[in-house]
Amino acid sequence: AETLFMDYRRQHGLSVRIARIFNTYGPRMHPADGRVISNFMMQALRGEPITLYGDGSQTRSFCYVDDMIDAFIRLMNTEEDLDAPVNLGNPHEVSMREIAQRIVAITASNSPLEMRPLPADDPSHRQPDITRARELLGWQPRTSLDDGLALTARYFRARIEAGVAPLLGHASNRHALASDH
Repeated sequence: AETLFMDYRRQHGLSVRIARIFNTYGPRMHPADGRVISNFMMQALRGEPITLYGDGSQTRSFCYVDDMIDAFIRLMNTEEDLDAPVNLGNPHEVSMREIAQRIVAITASNSPLEMRPLPADDPSHRQPDITRARELLGWQPRTSLDDGLALTARYFRARIEAGVAPLLGHASNRHALASDH
């Protein structure tokens, strides 16, 4: 898609904005979307083992949804003629083990960590370089990981208490979840 947008920009002189998004999380995530935050959060809130792959030392960075929305607005409103994508995310990396431990603590869960074999294609780290976002947009994430996780845990806990999240595979809950998004 990036290539198509840039080709269209060159051929027709259209101003385009390309956001390259890295690991966003927060309230209103689908509890079963398969991302690490939602997986760990649901496992912790249900008291299930937190599934970690390898030794849990691989790192990722996570950007809270409100910070990402702020970045989108700044990107759309910039007067700059952008000739390349802008990376949007949090440059602070955290290990999978640490994120699991933080989620267990924030949710006051007793969930143990369950280690499984690391998939061969799993990268050891993933961190965006947000230099262009800082320079062009004056943007960087502001929400701390712990604050964002606490807000996310509150949302997921409410979904469980409403009786929606625990039965994600059941047809009766698909409409309720779809209407949230």
